[in-house]
Amino acid sequence: MKRNGRRVLVAMSGGVDSSVAAWLLRQQGYECVGVTMKLFGNETLNLDKGHSCCTLDDVEDAREVARKMGIPHYVFNFSDDFEEKVIRRFIDAYERGETPNPCIDCNRFLKFDKLHRRAQELKCDYIATGHYAQILEDGGGGFRMTKAADLSRDQSYVLYPIPREQLTQTLFPLGGLTKAEVREIAEREGFVNARKHDSQDICFVPDGDYLAFMKRHTGKTYPEGDIIDQSGRVVGRHRNAAGLTIGQRRGVGVSSSGRIYVCSKCMADNTVTVGPEEALYSAACTATDWNWLISPPDGPFTALAKTRYRQTEQLVTVVPEGDRVRLEFAQPQRAVTPGQAAVAYDESGAVLGGGAITEVAKGPSFFL
Repeated sequence: MKRNGRRVLVAMSGGVDSSVAAWLLRQQGYECVGVTMKLFGNETLNLDKGHSCCTLDDVEDAREVARKMGIPHYVFNFSDDFEEKVIRRFIDAYERGETPNPCIDCNRFLKFDKLHRRAQELKCDYIATGHYAQILEDGGGGFRMTKAADLSRDQSYVLYPIPREQLTQTLFPLGGLTKAEVREIAEREGFVNARKHDSQDICFVPDGDYLAFMKRHTGKTYPEGDIIDQSGRVVGRHRNAAGLTIGQRRGVGVSSSGRIYVCSKCMADNTVTVGPEEALYSAACTATDWNWLISPPDGPFTALAKTRYRQTEQLVTVVPEGDRVRLEFAQPQRAVTPGQAAVAYDESGAVLGGGAITEVAKGPSFFL
C-alpha cells in the first residue's frame, strides 16, 4: 500500500504542535487545508479564558497561523457531537464507577471519524494532526503505528482507536521531533502560538475537579456514601463514589494509621472500598471494543501492554476472545481501572491494538 496524493486536511487546534505539523507538510510539498474543530466555548462550560483548548481563542490562533502560511482555513462546528460522544460518555462512565479517558473518545469519534469524512468531502488524500506518534511502512506493503521518537511526548496510547485502514491516509509530521524542536520552528517562523502553553489532558475540566464539573453540567446532586474496609466495616464517608478513582490515596475521606487506597467502588449502593496497597494488584483484565492495528491473531500471544497513559509497558499474554481481549499479566499490576484503555505493543514499539478495560481480575500481589 503506497501513499498517493498530496492534498492534506490538517487538524489545527490553535496550539503550537498542530501549527508546526502544517508547516512541516507545506515544506514537504503537500497542499494543506487547515481546519479547526469548534467543540465548546469557555462560557458554555464556565471556564476561565486561556485555561482550555478548542475554544474561540484557539480558532483565532489557528486562523492566524494558516493566514501566515498562506493556506485555506475552515472551522467545523462539532459541538453537538462533542457533547454526545465525549462529554456525555465521560459523565456516564463516571456514574458507572469507571475512570474514562475522553481524549481517546475525541480521537475515535471526532478526529478519525467526523474529520476523516470531511477530508473526503474536501477531496483530501490524508488527514494530519499534531500528535506525537509515527506511521511507518511495515515492510510488507502496509503501514503500522509506532511510538514517537521522543518517548517523553509519545501519544500512541490515546491513538489506538484509529481504524487500521486509515493508517494509509493519516500523517503525524511530529513523530520524529522533540517538543523543543517544535517550539524552535514555531519561534523561527514567528507563529503567534510559539510559546503557548500545552492544553490540559481533559480540556473541558482544566481544574481537575470532575465531580464539580458533573454537577455543574448535569444539574444533578451526587450524594455522599459509606467508605468500607476489606471486611465490609464502615470506616468513613465519601462525598460521592463517582469523584474517586481506583488507587487514589489523598482526599478519600478516612483517616488511618497506615496508607490506605481506593480499591473498588459499588455504584449501586454508593460505597467505596478501601484497603492497603497490596489490595490494588490484579492478575488480568478484559478490554472490550478492541481495535486491531494488525491482522487479528488466531490465538494467544505474548506482547507488551500498558493500562495507563504514563505507565511503562508490561509483559502480558494477549488472549483474543471475539470482539474483546483478555490480558494476563506476567506480574500483577497496580490499580488497573475500568474505563481506562489497555493498549498492546510489540517489542519495536508498534501498536498492536487496544480497547477499554471493563473487567479486572484480582490476583496475588508483590507483597504476599
